[in-house]
Amino acid sequence: MTTSAHASLDFALDRGSPVPLYHQLAQQLEAAIGRGALTPGSLLGNEIELAGRLGLSRPTVRQAIQSLVDKGLLVRRRGVGTQVVHSQVKRPLELSSLYDDLEAAGQSPTTQVLRNELQTASAEVAAALGLAEGDDVHHVERLRLTHGQPVAFLSNYVPAGLLGLDTPRLESSGLYRLMRAAGITLHSARQSVGARSATVQEAGRLDEVEGAALLTMQRTAYDDTGRAVEYGTHVYRASRYAFEFQLLVRS
Repeated sequence: MTTSAHASLDFALDRGSPVPLYHQLAQQLEAAIGRGALTPGSLLGNEIELAGRLGLSRPTVRQAIQSLVDKGLLVRRRGVGTQVVHSQVKRPLELSSLYDDLEAAGQSPTTQVLRNELQTASAEVAAALGLAEGDDVHHVERLRLTHGQPVAFLSNYVPAGLLGLDTPRLESSGLYRLMRAAGITLHSARQSVGARSATVQEAGRLDEVEGAALLTMQRTAYDDTGRAVEYGTHVYRASRYAFEFQLLVRS
């Protein structure tokens, strides 16, 4: 963003706190990116100016900025300055769709449908959906983007005839939203989360380098009758995406 734009941001630094000033500044910059006060493409201005405005040393400001560069939230561009790249999406582990979560976070999701066809179920897909191997299933592959940048590659299988899945609807809405509109009540899911390195094909789809860290998720969703209605295998860019857990202490 321009100098006049970041001048309006309110950075409250506590010099009596045991938390280092660079960390306080980094936290507040990250919060501003997360809530959209600093949008993708915004420029922070130069370190000298920011240090002078906040009454901080230049090394302190440099350390704060570097910590966000390391997180993938900022990037230093020659001839341009320090620029906001994006905010990382933090998704709660609950039965919700990525589209709905991104929309709720103000991330302006868009979708590219790469595959949308009927095919016969493999043994893996049939087992997940409680079907016979060779039964017809609807297979959809989509690339989910925010602010024009890819976040996740989604591969989903749905029992044939369950609901209409034409490409225009899949491009403008999330799968679970379409299910709810069709009268399907989602009740529960079985899900596993993991991590691995990106293949050449995945790196190309997700605008990453080969071997970049990816988060993975496999999920089978069930309706309120116990019927399996969707099986999905998804990969997410770890630089732009995180799963968020809430842990409760069992007494």
